[in-house]
Amino acid sequence: MRRCRGMAIALAMATGVVAWSSVAFAQAKIVDGPEVRWKLAAWGKPRAGTANVETLRKFLDERTGGKFKIQIGYESFGQPKELLDLLKVGSLEMTNICASYHPEKLPAFSALDLPFLPIADLDAQEKVHLAFYKHPVIAKEFAGWNAIPYLTAILPTNEFVGRGKPPKKIEDFKGMRVRALAGIGAAMTKLGAVPTSVDATEVYTSLERGTVDAAAFPTTYAHQSYRTYEVGKWYTENMNLGNVACPTLIHTERWAALPQQYKDLMIEAQPIAHNAAKAAYRAADDKNIPLFKKKLEFIKFTPDEIAAFRKAGGEPVWNEWIKERDAQGIPAKELLNYLLTQAGSAPRS
Repeated sequence: MRRCRGMAIALAMATGVVAWSSVAFAQAKIVDGPEVRWKLAAWGKPRAGTANVETLRKFLDERTGGKFKIQIGYESFGQPKELLDLLKVGSLEMTNICASYHPEKLPAFSALDLPFLPIADLDAQEKVHLAFYKHPVIAKEFAGWNAIPYLTAILPTNEFVGRGKPPKKIEDFKGMRVRALAGIGAAMTKLGAVPTSVDATEVYTSLERGTVDAAAFPTTYAHQSYRTYEVGKWYTENMNLGNVACPTLIHTERWAALPQQYKDLMIEAQPIAHNAAKAAYRAADDKNIPLFKKKLEFIKFTPDEIAAFRKAGGEPVWNEWIKERDAQGIPAKELLNYLLTQAGSAPRS
């Protein structure tokens, strides 16, 4: 019963988007209701990647006259790999997670972590992710964790900053030592590169000393944050390696207990929170790209070259993912084709 309810709620959350005008939150009509206090777990520090939940917090506070408050705990409510479990047992009302931290817990949802998915930009990513949340297999998987996927982090695609010979064609990656994680690392292996999982805080030194030739980060804000542009020589501006799926989840029963007027506000807030995240990333690009161009050679690949990367590096990883998930009883090809269709690409035969 609980799983069915979670699936129904996920469908309503993903389809019930209400347009928001440019009027400030505080100028809109106050929605009356009971006092509600929720905890939302996150990690790191407030940044572009948390603009969505910070906007949600502010929206609910101001639209309810302070009656619906969300406290965001940056690693104060648990460590990143613990948060899904803490939500399941009801210790949290909401949490951010990244499926790649524990792919074995969300094997179907890990499809969003596959490399070289043909998701063109942040707007397309929002559309694809919200559609994926509605798929019955995904809704059921999250319901098993007492969770409803609500927001997507809309993380920018990963791109490389590197040193040495700039890669102008697919063969140039052969033998290159790259900092690339999860599915992106697997894809680079298919291209002949040698991936390594250097911690983000060690990437600058690794590039500077030459222990890695290139590093992949969500562009451009992460490359700026970790200062790779200071020691790099080149930058891939459109390789579109992929990203990681990091949704914000709501506990199923806490959602069910909310009064309807607060549920309506949560649905109204969804596109506002997403727009705030996209605006933060685009503002970072506006600031960082001119800075990068002063120091780095920008490498832009042709559509045919991108297709070659996907065929050589992406599709073999997709096939392995399908085989592994099929063995777990998950309709993997159906899920991948659903993703490709939502992204405007032809499904696989």
